[in-house]
Amino acid sequence: MNPSSPQPKSSLRTTRRRFVQQTAIGSLLAGLPSTWGGRVFADDSPETPAVRFGIIALTDCSPIVIAHEKGFFKKHGINSSISKEASWAVIRDKLQTGGNQATHMLIGMPLASTMGLLGSPKKPMCYPWMLNRNGQAITLKSDWIGKVKDDPKALKPFVEQAKKLGEPLTFAMTFPPGTHALWMRYYLAAGGIHPDKDVNLITIPPPQMVANMKVGKMDGFCVGEPWNARAVSDKIGFTSITTQQLWKDHPEKVCAFLSEFADRNPKTVKAACRALHEASVWLDDLGNRPEQCDIISRPSYVNCPKETILGRLLGDYDHGDGRKYKDENYMIFSQRNCNYPQPKYLAWWLTQFRRWGMVTGAPDYAGIPGKVARTDLYEEAMKEIGYKHGGRNDDPETLFDGVKFDPKGDLEAYAKGFAVHGLKG
Repeated sequence: MNPSSPQPKSSLRTTRRRFVQQTAIGSLLAGLPSTWGGRVFADDSPETPAVRFGIIALTDCSPIVIAHEKGFFKKHGINSSISKEASWAVIRDKLQTGGNQATHMLIGMPLASTMGLLGSPKKPMCYPWMLNRNGQAITLKSDWIGKVKDDPKALKPFVEQAKKLGEPLTFAMTFPPGTHALWMRYYLAAGGIHPDKDVNLITIPPPQMVANMKVGKMDGFCVGEPWNARAVSDKIGFTSITTQQLWKDHPEKVCAFLSEFADRNPKTVKAACRALHEASVWLDDLGNRPEQCDIISRPSYVNCPKETILGRLLGDYDHGDGRKYKDENYMIFSQRNCNYPQPKYLAWWLTQFRRWGMVTGAPDYAGIPGKVARTDLYEEAMKEIGYKHGGRNDDPETLFDGVKFDPKGDLEAYAKGFAVHGLKG
């Protein structure tokens, strides 16, 4: 072609496009350090930026609520929304069906769902984040003030008398494979009371506990705060024992995901963990706890007077039977390596599922916890923000009855070693 001849329009468009592209690339490269070697970095933004989080009206939903309200989720690329659910069964079902992508959940529930136990459809779940420790309690009706304190052995005569009359006492928990169910079972059994033979053990959603005790439908319940404190302030019950007295720094709630969602969206899950870390550190500054209560007390969240919530969050415990004290083991959200998803806690849960006949035969004490507790995602998320966590902990734990749980020991022997049990097979 003659150089002086006019170029075709298509050629001009191509030349112009190349010029724009080269100019744009040049502008981008100009901002890079001179040592840049031409590497391309993967996009670390969430694969699924819109995440709906399920919660139950309990104080320990706070990390999720605060991460949402204070903009921590948004900071890490997540467009969060929160769905307050009516019960733990709804929490499970909405996660399984995709109505929620992440959820506030009792630590035993991902296990039950993964294994298909206790009426749960079999659908693998996991969690990379422990939301909190401590801060639950067992409440008894006011009739027993001065007769029963923190020793369940003092309950046994009342249980036996009611059973002889053909009117067994009724105790409530929030969901069969959950924390409150196992705290109540452990407490009763430590007093020589069989939870499946000597009393009626029923399921009641957390916000309905106080109302049901008020109308005489139960003699005691185990639930998270603020509903134990509410029973005291309403003068319908008293706190027999807190769960941190039963087991100091015990595991409690988690932020759970469907395993298939976590596998497809690891960046989303890690972004959620980074946001929850910021919220949890904020929450463990006691100076922030009044503001925490201002936020979570709203009808859209816990719907309880903020004064009722705040006391126990600051460690100010009034049991309602004359016992008042400052408890240094109040609910924590970040301290003492709170958030690391320790597999040993799931191993303990499996021993209790075994103890109470919820599984037949020895479960896979090592394999299942390794699938459900996603330590890999937690560790990667914390590495990305330079946070030095405490790592895995396989030290033994001792509960209030003096019985030691050693995660490195013979777990089947531990499960079978309790005097009161419901073992099958």
